[in-house]
Amino acid sequence: MDRDRTIQPATSLHGTIRLPGDKSISHRYAILAALAEGESEITNYSSGADCASTLDCLRAMGVSIERDRDRVRIQGVGLRGLRQPAAPLDAGNSGTAMRLLAGILAGQPFPSEIGGDESLSGRPMRRVITPLEAMGARIEARPGGLPPLKVHGGGLRAIDYESPVASAQVKTCVLFAGMFAAGTTSVIEPLKTRNHSEIALAHFGAKATVDGLRVSIVGGPKLEARELRVPSDMSSAAFFVGAALMLPGSELRIEGLGLNPTRTALLDVLREMGAALKVEPDPDDGGEPTGTLIVCGPASAEAPILRGGVIEGETTAGVIDEVPMLAVLGALSDKGLEVRNAAELRVKETDRIDTVADNLRRMGVKVETSEAEMKIAGGSTLTAADLDSYGDHRIAMAFAVAALRAAGPCRITDAAAASVSFPEFYEILESVVER
Repeated sequence: MDRDRTIQPATSLHGTIRLPGDKSISHRYAILAALAEGESEITNYSSGADCASTLDCLRAMGVSIERDRDRVRIQGVGLRGLRQPAAPLDAGNSGTAMRLLAGILAGQPFPSEIGGDESLSGRPMRRVITPLEAMGARIEARPGGLPPLKVHGGGLRAIDYESPVASAQVKTCVLFAGMFAAGTTSVIEPLKTRNHSEIALAHFGAKATVDGLRVSIVGGPKLEARELRVPSDMSSAAFFVGAALMLPGSELRIEGLGLNPTRTALLDVLREMGAALKVEPDPDDGGEPTGTLIVCGPASAEAPILRGGVIEGETTAGVIDEVPMLAVLGALSDKGLEVRNAAELRVKETDRIDTVADNLRRMGVKVETSEAEMKIAGGSTLTAADLDSYGDHRIAMAFAVAALRAAGPCRITDAAAASVSFPEFYEILESVVER
């Protein structure tokens, strides 16, 4: 298959779509189902390679897993039932898989190793190594806390951990390790992060208690198998929302979308910038909230797309994965977009401050950058250009959408990188594009 792709300009988007399951939730459901007693069935499981890596790692530790497209059946082995893998675990490109599984591995009585691809091998793991070592695990890593990680676990002790970073992955890693520790393990966050783990733990019978910024779990829970459906991914929806907002006359419905309040900062930011968005919630079943999102584009090609604005502080943390798409919208907005407090972007699959800025500049957009900021000029006209995903799935998708508004065809090098999180992306996009 040709990894590069040429994207033709479009006039509008119309239709109704359903998107694959949320990656963050899929990882968590799979891991907890593996540690539960009995068979769990998960539908709308993420189709991305990242979540497949989590299933492969669980299989390597003796968990029986059957998969039929988006339906996954997992025969749980119980909290203490994992077996020592015969070879190092491979998390692929997934930082989430590595960080969450590190918490599980720290609680095992056997040594293990977990690594990944070249990109993942350059991503920081000190943020999970520090609390796990405080709990009694011993973890070997390359200089700087880089993967692969060799984990010598077992015999963990409960801790109160004050996290220096606002990271749901760090919180989840410590809570997962806390299931194997005697007593109550707590994580105190500097800012509130997404609460998918707290909801998932409750689904499986291990309630995590929340008191302000403190989240706690009692060790030794008995997890019970469940039948669960993964909501569609807000981060994946961002690209379709962006495409509809930038193309005049568009109207797009996205059904079954996850509307967890810790994940809807994107909608708040877009409304503040002037986006026409409407949400129709599904009936509340006590789990992850879902609903239909309706997105309308500008009335005409001459009408402004968005006002633009500033994203900073806690808001930046809430939309960190959506910044590449927001940056493209910022270039087409009236006043432009400034993104502050975004140093975390430099340690994603690529340095996303640099890769976003590079591609925008290729399309004729003025961009200023610093260590933790981007300032994107508004009122831009996107010129046709040769673009590069740099192997980053979110960069590939953001600039595939940008190409829809370009003055001519754009070729994206390694556009196939989108398959890491969203193999169906181009197919679904083409199904609603009008030219």
